Order: sequence, then C-alpha cells, then structure tokens
Amino acid sequence: MLTLQPTAQAVAAATERLPEPTTAVRDTLRRTLAASLRAPVSGQWPALLLEARAKADVRYVEPATSHRPLVGPVLVFAKRTFRGAFQPFINEVLRRQVHFNEAILDALTVVIENQREHARSQALWRRELEARVKQLEKDDQGPSSH
Repeated sequence: MLTLQPTAQAVAAATERLPEPTTAVRDTLRRTLAASLRAPVSGQWPALLLEARAKADVRYVEPATSHRPLVGPVLVFAKRTFRGAFQPFINEVLRRQVHFNEAILDALTVVIENQREHARSQALWRRELEARVKQLEKDDQGPSSH
C-alpha cells in the first residue's frame, strides 16, 4: 500500500515505542512459526485418486473374453489377432492421452496436498485465535471484579 502519511520514519518510531512481548508470547509465536514451517507430508496417493491412477494408462486393455458359447472362441481369437496387429498403433495414438492423464493426476495430487496443508494451517490458526480470545476474556474479567 502506497501512502504519504504516515511516513516510514514515523511508523518505525511508533514501533520502537511498543512494549516488549512477554516470554510466553514469544514462545507461542515460535511454536506457531515452527508448526507452519513443517513440510507437508506426502507419501501415499490420496485415496480419492487411487482408482483414477490405476486407470491412467489407457493403452492396455483387459484380456479378450466372450460370453457367447458357440462363436465366443472365434470372437476371442479375432479380438486377440486384431489387438496383436494394431496395438502398437493404438498405443502410439493413446500415448499423448496417457501423458495428459498422468499430468492431471499429478496436478490434482498437488491441489489436494495444498488443500490439506491449508486446512491444517487454518485449524492451527483457529486454535491460536481461540486461545487468544480466551486469554483476552480472562484478562477482561480480572479488572472488572474489583
């Protein structure tokens, strides 16, 4: 924010007049800072994406089967023959789709981990704020009991 009033020197002088924080406040601030610097835990894929991850590579299909009793073996043979002849071409066409699927899954994983980290820091911030409110309420009740 750009402003001419107050000047930077006036703000610096005002901060020098602020009282020193107590040891308890400093310790609380250090704990909060240490907790916020903790690296996000990333190990397993989010459960939400496990099924999608298993299906990301669309180049490989299930084994050829048929439920038809008489013509089934002929159909299975035809499917296997077709796949054997054309699967390299199909794989090449689907290669870009596989790369896209993997990139989307990676991006979703990052989004989910960022959301979890944000939720964790929001919960930490909320606990800190609730503790401050309780302390202010406690401090406010003290002088009024005279």
